[in-house]
Amino acid sequence: MMADPNKRQGFSLKRAAILWLLDSDPSIRWQTMRDLAGAPAAEVAAERAKVAIEGWGARLLALQETDGRWGGAAWNHGWNSTMHVLMLLRDLGIDPASEQARRAVESVRDGVTWKGCGPQECDDNPFFAGEVEPCINGQVGAVGAYFGQDAVVAETNRGIIERLLTEQLSDGGWNCEAENGSTRSSFNTTICVLEALLEHEQTIGASPEITAARLRGQEYLLERRLFRRRSTGEVIQRDRKGGASWANFAFPTGWHYDVLRGLEYFRRAGGAPDERLAEAVDLVMSKCGGDGRWLLDTRYPGVMPVELDEGEGRPSRWITLRALRVVDWYSGRAQR
Repeated sequence: MMADPNKRQGFSLKRAAILWLLDSDPSIRWQTMRDLAGAPAAEVAAERAKVAIEGWGARLLALQETDGRWGGAAWNHGWNSTMHVLMLLRDLGIDPASEQARRAVESVRDGVTWKGCGPQECDDNPFFAGEVEPCINGQVGAVGAYFGQDAVVAETNRGIIERLLTEQLSDGGWNCEAENGSTRSSFNTTICVLEALLEHEQTIGASPEITAARLRGQEYLLERRLFRRRSTGEVIQRDRKGGASWANFAFPTGWHYDVLRGLEYFRRAGGAPDERLAEAVDLVMSKCGGDGRWLLDTRYPGVMPVELDEGEGRPSRWITLRALRVVDWYSGRAQR
């Protein structure tokens, strides 16, 4: 029986895309080796170790100020604040047990507060205690769990997770506008909190309360097939808060939701595939170019401390890596 030429072409394009990903920064290479190339664990670990001492990871670490902050702030509207850089280092997959990462996180833990970066009542809060908005606290909780190698950080992060659990709305999600009376959840806030809960479960440990809240939160997304209105089933064309299209993929994402980010959460969470993800996966696949690569559709405003891509509208290694592993994950599980 002759091989399907379309399958042969698809395999060739994927192989070419993987080679392109491997010809990159250590942060891209090690994740490609682990998630797409099936490299031996020892080789993956050796490549991951380079993130702290070479390329983007090393450059980000070098920008940390003597007081532990990046960009002179715990948080700002750009991408160069302490919170945003820690999120980037998490995305790069820096080994949290590395000497470089531990030293950087200890400086944050011991020296960085929310003074001038949030409500005044939070000025004296240690960085990992967070502030008041669940979208920000979700990101702080995610990096706190990821880098939570010592007991003090883990204990503080537990506090922020407990706060997030109390802020879950009746529809299963979260919304930063709840304090202003909103009773309907936000995709943006919900994905930030879900990532924090999942990181906490996978890094520090699960509990029945955290797992139950996370499953309710992910059901909020599934009921809407990741980008539809529950009430009418129509596609949500634009985000109400920022006007962004969830079909346009960005990196980094910050507090912004998009379909690929939602799928990446479900990939990391694992479990059997839900048929309600199928349409979102089809959307991701439809955006693959003829060269097997995906574009960076959009970049959100703000100063980047280190450039991690070629620019908006250009082929993106970050989007391609994330899209390929989502498709691989979903396709592999759907065939079981």
